[in-house]
Amino acid sequence: MKPSIELFKLIKSLTKSEKRFFKLTSSLQSGDKNYLKIFDFIEKQAHYDEQDLKYEFRGETFIKHLPSEKNHLYKLILKSLRAYYTEQSVSSSLKQEIKNVEILYSKALYRECEKFVVRAKSTAEKYEKFYYWFELLSWEKRLLESAYEAGEFSTDLDKLVAEEEMVIAKLRNLAEYTVIYSKINLIFRSGGFTRNEKERAVVEEIADYHLIKGKNTALSIKAASICYYIKGLCAATNRNYTDSFQFFNRTREILDNNPLIKVDSAQRYVMTLFHLLRCYIDNKNFPIAETLIKDIRAISDKKGFNSVDISLKIFGNLSSQELVLLHARGDFEKCVERIPIIEKEQNAYGEKISKEMELVLTYNKAYSYFGIGEYKKALQYLNEVLNDNEQNLRQDIYSFARLFNLVIHYELGNYDFLEYVVKSTNRYLSKHDRDYQIENTCIKHIRKLAKTHTASNQMEIFEKLDGEIKVLMEDHNERAILEYFNVSAWIYSKLNKVTFAEAVTILNT
Repeated sequence: MKPSIELFKLIKSLTKSEKRFFKLTSSLQSGDKNYLKIFDFIEKQAHYDEQDLKYEFRGETFIKHLPSEKNHLYKLILKSLRAYYTEQSVSSSLKQEIKNVEILYSKALYRECEKFVVRAKSTAEKYEKFYYWFELLSWEKRLLESAYEAGEFSTDLDKLVAEEEMVIAKLRNLAEYTVIYSKINLIFRSGGFTRNEKERAVVEEIADYHLIKGKNTALSIKAASICYYIKGLCAATNRNYTDSFQFFNRTREILDNNPLIKVDSAQRYVMTLFHLLRCYIDNKNFPIAETLIKDIRAISDKKGFNSVDISLKIFGNLSSQELVLLHARGDFEKCVERIPIIEKEQNAYGEKISKEMELVLTYNKAYSYFGIGEYKKALQYLNEVLNDNEQNLRQDIYSFARLFNLVIHYELGNYDFLEYVVKSTNRYLSKHDRDYQIENTCIKHIRKLAKTHTASNQMEIFEKLDGEIKVLMEDHNERAILEYFNVSAWIYSKLNKVTFAEAVTILNT
């Protein structure tokens, strides 16, 4: 059986300060500390090798029961991390306070217990931690019973019951918004945008839901931020970036005006900024987009935004969106200069990089090299996308990657191979429910181009393709292709004998 590498991955994920805290807490413990020997050895390994570990400690007794020692170390590290983050996480802090309440109550120290309840409840209210707030109210009612037994009747029970009902209502309201978010996020993550009438109907149903469409339906600041975020996603999946900008901008305002909630909703805040960045790029507001990129970089070191998961989201989305911004400006040379820097950091994150993040980055790298005419390098990256068998994630990228693949093979002069690739692409698209015509139109003309070797005939095909594409582009939904491959710029470059990069710049001027 292959040795488990969970412990190795956990140790490698630790920051310097987390390691230092673990060593400090371990030094306070008495008795044998064989787990520290294992920790130090694994920490130095570039790749986990259990045989090396066993050989290093071959004379030690503990190595005979290595699995239990590893499990013990794993639990100790997690215990250390819980202690380390108790003061940094509101949820961790509240859990600790509730534990203190439980201990004091069990010792019949009711007055001291009440002080902890009041203090923790204030924190739960400020951060809208309704679950903990509700639990603290339960403790408050138990303390009330103890007060009655002592002959004290100063607390207003009706007020306490009313507060509990209010907290339950807010908790249910927030939970319902979270469920709605999950539905729209599934469509966004699977397809990037709505691909057919069926998906548009689902998005429309979500947008028309009473908690989304109605006024003053959100009962808390968190619920309000999720509500507008959902509105923004609904608009984005339909590629309505005007409304999308309005809703995401409102989400940002709500969180900016409530700093405590903003920090506790760090992931939503960061993704809101990236959705706004996408809107700026789509509207060709490039200077504002550059300013927002600087703002996103600036928050990465701030408290609440410097965790590994948030740092990952910032790295992945920022890397992709920077390339997309440069693509839109036609500055493909700068894109290619950025790729080695991106890949160095990408390698440092290793397996922590999500599948979607890796997919989007790889596609954008392929597009970058296409932009400077390095078609073989572009094809190398694009093949990484095409060779993946993912059936559910970001089908928008997989679909347009196939069309982009035809263009690259055409540019490489692989005319004989194109016939096979065209058939393969048609088979793929026929299996997916998509009601767009632009893909079929492009494929039809690329097939003709592959069979035509005279320059004059090719120009005639490009002219006909240009006319048909311009008509199709009048349909808002058909313009989706431009976010993945600027087919209009490619046709322009052929008809006017300029580079693809020059064509992008000219058309965006």
